[in-house]
Amino acid sequence: MLLTADVGNTNIKFGIYDGDVLKFKLRVSTDTAKTSDEFAVELYTFFQIYGISADSIDSSIISSVVPKITSPLRDAIETISGVKSLVVGPGIKSGLNIKIDNPEKLGADIVAGCVGAYEKYGGPFIMIFMGTATVIVYVDENKTYLGGAIAPGMGISLDALTSKGALLPSIDFKAPEKVISTNTSDCMRSGIMFGTACMLDGMIDRFYEQVGKKCKVIATGGFSQLMAENCTHRIIADENVILDGLNYIYKKNSR
Repeated sequence: MLLTADVGNTNIKFGIYDGDVLKFKLRVSTDTAKTSDEFAVELYTFFQIYGISADSIDSSIISSVVPKITSPLRDAIETISGVKSLVVGPGIKSGLNIKIDNPEKLGADIVAGCVGAYEKYGGPFIMIFMGTATVIVYVDENKTYLGGAIAPGMGISLDALTSKGALLPSIDFKAPEKVISTNTSDCMRSGIMFGTACMLDGMIDRFYEQVGKKCKVIATGGFSQLMAENCTHRIIADENVILDGLNYIYKKNSR
């Protein structure tokens, strides 16, 4: 079985694939202070909980946007399974034709997500990554990555709002019943939730205008389902698309 790991700034998502079937998945917080031994203990505990034998892991692939974690995690996986992980980066075959100024600077998670989306849904498409940052990108019908836009993520926006506004409370991410709200917490929820939805709807329209046509819109990340429910455009929310992309990339590089 294949162990996939998507290392983000906030969370690390693990998945175990048997062929093309995602059998198990796990999300843990990203902590750059953790050692390879600590990662090994977490993974071993995960395997024990789900009754997975470490011997059943015969391959592994990692996408990471946190360099400090990449090596310790790779060592941890080798410690418990004996497998050396493939790390997505320059030189790895993804099948994605990256047409930007510095292709080697494109995040491994973006590469994996776009590969997964293309394999599952075909192109062209707009892909929205809703993590620490909100990243919106475009891939055409020929699997060519043409660039995109980056905005603050919802969590960052809320943190900035509450840290700079002494009287503003911390809130949960839940859309209020009305845009025009009548208490501070719901007013903040309206601004964060509906404001983000309006930004996404507006950016989708601008993408359509630039490429000259409409296309599928796919979103992934912790807030993707919430935004899909609050945007006016039809958005496919797929929380596993990056892990699926890692599975496709591994197969492409193991042939």
